[in-house]
Amino acid sequence: MAIHQFPTLNPVPQHIAVIMDGNRRWAQQRSLPVAMGHASGARRVRDLVKACTDRGVKFLTLFAFSTENWKRPEDEVSGLMGLLSLYLQKEVHDMATQGVCLKIIGDTSGFSTRIQSLIRDAQANTAHNSAITLTIAINYGGRWDMLQAFKGWQAAHPGKSAEQLTESDLASHLSTAYAPEPDLLVRTGGEARVSNFMLWQLAYTELYFTDVLWPAFGAAELDQAIASYAQRDRRFGGGSMDKSTTALKVSGI
Repeated sequence: MAIHQFPTLNPVPQHIAVIMDGNRRWAQQRSLPVAMGHASGARRVRDLVKACTDRGVKFLTLFAFSTENWKRPEDEVSGLMGLLSLYLQKEVHDMATQGVCLKIIGDTSGFSTRIQSLIRDAQANTAHNSAITLTIAINYGGRWDMLQAFKGWQAAHPGKSAEQLTESDLASHLSTAYAPEPDLLVRTGGEARVSNFMLWQLAYTELYFTDVLWPAFGAAELDQAIASYAQRDRRFGGGSMDKSTTALKVSGI
């Protein structure tokens, strides 16, 4: 029988995943270029990382660029790549001083050699940090993740049949194998779908959808999401649990 890596029962989610949606609409509402919306969204990341750290969240995973986003206009994609390059250069020092461990997941082979080098350096320079692990998913898709996990398992076990593959085996080869499964998924921008994000990892995750556009999503909105999460009855397929008893057990009382 497979053993699931269930998310935690802590009233504060230990792992929050975010689909950052609404940059373009935020810019359009203000008659600004789309690039300004993406730049404002990138600046919001720093605020959210600090807010999560202050609240005891240990893992934050952000969906920044999907495998489908290559279909966007060429100038917008080019702008996003430039923004990614700038972010990797400017933010790493602050991450190092604030204890942020940065990880990048996704198929980075499609990026320029310059960006690939910046990704390697940023991860290496923050690898020793432990206050919070910030994962940024770029050129990422949940189906891609499961496919590459299977290929990774097969490469590691060339003599084994696929019938011998277990859920825990596959999970250990996912791009987020270093982190627990998300407790809470937040999607900004008013849409209510997961859009091919962490399909395996979100199996037992609580979902929170908000109309707030990503560049406007701050600490107050994060607190609303966490408050909603704290009210959920997380049964993981079992019976209902007493929230007050669970909270006491989690806190060690």
